[in-house]
Parts: sequence; C-alpha cells; structure tokens
Amino acid sequence: MARRSLTGLLVAVIFITVLVLYSRTVTSQSATLARDAGVRGGAPGAGDPYDGLTRAQLALFQAGRQDFAEEEEVADGLGPTMNLDSCAGCHAQPAVGGTSPFVNPQVAFATKNGAANALPSFITIDGPVREARFVRTANGSPDGGVHDLFTIAGRVDAPGCVLPQPDFTSAMANGNVIFRIPTPVFGAGLIEQIPDGTILANQAANATQKKSLGIRGRPNIVLAGGAVSGQPNRNGNDGTLARFGWKAQNKSLLLFSGEAYNVEMGITNELFQTERDETPACQFATTPNDVTDPDAAPAAAASAIERFALFMRFLGPPAPSPDTPLGATSIAHSLVHVDSTGCSLCHTPTLQTGNSTVAALRNQPVNLFSDLLLHDMGPGLADGISQGQAGPSEFRTAPLWGVGQRMFFLHDGRTTDLLRAIQMHQSGGPFTRGASEANGVIQRFNNLTERQKQDVLNFLRSL
Repeated sequence: MARRSLTGLLVAVIFITVLVLYSRTVTSQSATLARDAGVRGGAPGAGDPYDGLTRAQLALFQAGRQDFAEEEEVADGLGPTMNLDSCAGCHAQPAVGGTSPFVNPQVAFATKNGAANALPSFITIDGPVREARFVRTANGSPDGGVHDLFTIAGRVDAPGCVLPQPDFTSAMANGNVIFRIPTPVFGAGLIEQIPDGTILANQAANATQKKSLGIRGRPNIVLAGGAVSGQPNRNGNDGTLARFGWKAQNKSLLLFSGEAYNVEMGITNELFQTERDETPACQFATTPNDVTDPDAAPAAAASAIERFALFMRFLGPPAPSPDTPLGATSIAHSLVHVDSTGCSLCHTPTLQTGNSTVAALRNQPVNLFSDLLLHDMGPGLADGISQGQAGPSEFRTAPLWGVGQRMFFLHDGRTTDLLRAIQMHQSGGPFTRGASEANGVIQRFNNLTERQKQDVLNFLRSL
C-alpha cells in the first residue's frame, strides 16, 4: 500500500514537472513570435512643407494648411449631408495631412450644434474615421457612391431643415455597406509629379519575377469582366494615369480636393457645382458654395479647393526613423527580407519625379513604397465596387511611407495590427478564380523565421 502511494506520488511529481516544462516552453515560444510594435512614438516627422520652397510658395502652403484645418459651418455651405466639417479632422494622425486619429471626431460631430443625427453602429470613439458606400442600389444595380453619414437637420444654424440619414441599419444587415478610411496626403505633390512613363517603366521591370509570384504587371492584360489588373487606373478623358485614392480613381490633387469638399463636407465648388442633396428647406448658401474671389488679394483669391491642393502639393513626405522601433540593426536586416519575399515588387521603394515647375519637386526621389498600380487583392479584401478601370477586388498599392505612425490599416480600417494587415493580403487558393496577387508574396513572408518577420515589422514601423 505504501509502495503504491509512493508510486502514485512519483507519477504526480513527474506529471507536474512535465506540465511546468511544457508551460515554460510554450511561454518561451510565444514570447518569440513576431508582433507589431504598435504606433511609433516620438516626433511626427511629418506635417511640414518641403525644403526649398520659395517665400511665395510657403505663403500658399500656410494659407492652405489654415483652410485645411478650418471647421466649416452651414453658412459656408456645409451639408446638407456630410461626414465631417473639416479636412484636418479626418487627416490628423500623426499631424495635419495624415490619416485617422486615435479619437474619432465623427462621434462628437454627430450632434454638434444640436444636430439630430444617430451614430451609425460602425462609427466608434476609438475606431477609424470612415465613409460609407453602398455596393448596390435598391433595385440591385451597382451603386458604389458615398452615402454621407450625417445631415444638418436639427442644427441651430439650419432652422427648418428636415432630412433623414440613410438607413445604415438595413444596409448593414443586407451586407450592402463597405467602408473607406482617409488616405494620408504627405508627399502628395511628389506623387503628382511622377511621370506616367516612370510608372509604366517600373510596371514592366522584373517581369519574370513578378510572373512567378502571380503578380500581373504586363501591359494590356484584360481580365474577365473588363477589370484591368496590374495596370494603372487611366483617366477616362485623356488616357493619362490616375494615382490618388484607394483605387487610384483621382487624377490630380485639385480634383481630389474638389471631390472631397463636395462629398465629405457637402460643400459645392467650381469643380462640383451642384448640391448632392437639393432639399429646398436645407439650402442656406448660394451655389456653388466656394468660388475664386476675383476681388481679393492674390494669396486670398484662390478658392478653398485650390488652397487645399496647394497645401498638399507643398506638404513634405514623412521622415522615417533610423532606429525605432527596436534598433537600427533589425531595420537594416529587414531590407533583405523585403526583397526576398517580393514585397518590393509592388511596394516599389523609390520612383522619381520629372521636370516640375516647382523647383523643390523637380527630379526628386519619391520614397513612397508603391508602384501606384492596381492589383487584384482577392476575395478577402474585395469591396464589390468598381471605380474607373479598378474592379471590385482591385486596389492601388498603398504607399507605405508614414505607416509607422498609422493606427488603422487596409482600405476600411478593419485592423490595427500591422502583422494581421499583411496576412490579410492573402485570400483565395491557387486554383481559385480571382485569388489575390499577393498570395505568393505572403506565403514567402509566412515562411520567414519569427525573427525575420519581426525585422520586417520593425522596418515598416520605422517608415
């Protein structure tokens, strides 16, 4: 009996010892798994003008930044429908011109000045600034347009306006809503000045390596349904390459400004002259709301959208950190892994501007980490919306400069984890029609050691 008790005690001791050792091993292994270090702290390294601007150009930059940050009122033309009342409210992190801030300003704006808006379920205080698009209309035909979250109804400066919000609850229940978050505009003037020929030459480069990974970058590849993959999104009128927005749907910064002023704030302008909602009782300003003032001094004569465009054009690119996070050695090691995985085949490290009128932008390197082309991202990221030549699952390669200080990732802000964002680029199998062009690259990334993955994450957070 004593021997049996001793044996049982010995077995129990061995079991506990094994359990402890296993627990320590699992803990040790977990501790070495690659992880996103999170938003890089320290100075923003962004938000300032380019070096080398003339005094007149700096004055235009300052005037544009002031207008970019201004909160609009109904008397200025705000509404009748809108998503927010200022450009800088959406483009705030880590400085004016960036992307969604940590605290979503749309939450407070919903009831600002007495507004009677209900907060949609997908807008939260710690979530990204979002715009909502409906995939289909009520009759099932393609929609794709922005449906503004809020109206001016109930505001003290909009007496008599009665205007309902869209029925987001039903649209969400029917899977008919997709989201977009703000794209940063740092260095946008450099992107605007990259010649089409440079983009097309980069598209043709490394063709064999791209083909082996399933990255479709050859000219004139037309897929089923007319979607063009690995191609730029061409302007429908002059055939030149569009390059701004999640699907590269906008050609120039001026067009980008005019559209956003009208769509995001409801303010009509000389590019978009008619109100999105023409309910008579909700009109409080002449149309278009914003125009060039021929009687003003030259710096003040430009319309707001021209000042927005000038601010973005003269806004410098974000500065990377040489050693944050986790040291310069890790960041330096990552460059080998970025190349070996094939990440840089789409996220091209550097393109070049041409002979720009603005001397500070002339023949400059653009370290944006993007080819500015459209690529099929597969069913996992597809939003069901076409814009120009960009099909339902196609997106412009997102520039990575400044990614170290961003909070939200992917076109809809669905994750705050950079590692998860990378792995979400993979969807659809090798025999699945419409599989992501990134599948081969992500498989190579997944095959890296945890230390190597960590180096890549550290490099991205250093940008």
